[in-house]
Amino acid sequence: MNMDSKISIIESPEKIDALVNKKRSLPADYIPNDLIDVEVLHKVEKPESKMLRKEASDALTQLFQDAKTNGFEFWAVSGYRSFNRQVYLFNNYAKNHGEEEANRFSARPGQSEHQSGLTMDVSIVSLDYELVEELGETPEGKWLADNAHKFGFIIRYPKGTEHITGYQYEPWHIRYLGKDLASKVFESKLTYDEYCENNSLS
Repeated sequence: MNMDSKISIIESPEKIDALVNKKRSLPADYIPNDLIDVEVLHKVEKPESKMLRKEASDALTQLFQDAKTNGFEFWAVSGYRSFNRQVYLFNNYAKNHGEEEANRFSARPGQSEHQSGLTMDVSIVSLDYELVEELGETPEGKWLADNAHKFGFIIRYPKGTEHITGYQYEPWHIRYLGKDLASKVFESKLTYDEYCENNSLS
């Protein structure tokens, strides 16, 4: 993805289907007005990280409950993240790994879906709650990829799509879109970026 291309500011950041990526940035002052603490197992570093917008939080609870029924236990690791927190994280990653490498796995401020309050990073005990690609090869990760859409979530950065999304494979990063849209994206086998482009959504 061309980092030199023009970046636009999302006009309606509160929309559930808002496309957030390296070309479409959330306003620096955007804070969702319906954030609540998720009521699921969580292993978070910052209090704000266990927050999601209410609709997404309710859906996550349902997803975790259904996973449990099927013998899989997920933990919430990182949800809402403020613009200022993303500034700190990206600058720290760039300092330690170099800016080019940081761009592969960390969003620049305003370009993180976490600021939308519609995204949760999840993990499992056997991976020590780490956010690693290995999740995608576990029974839990495979179940998540196959079933998240039933609860309104998609795997936002699928395997082999870095050239499209601008980010490495993240089987742990689930984005809430609502059941109908998430199912359509899942069935299309496209990234959300491609789906929005093909269907004139933004």
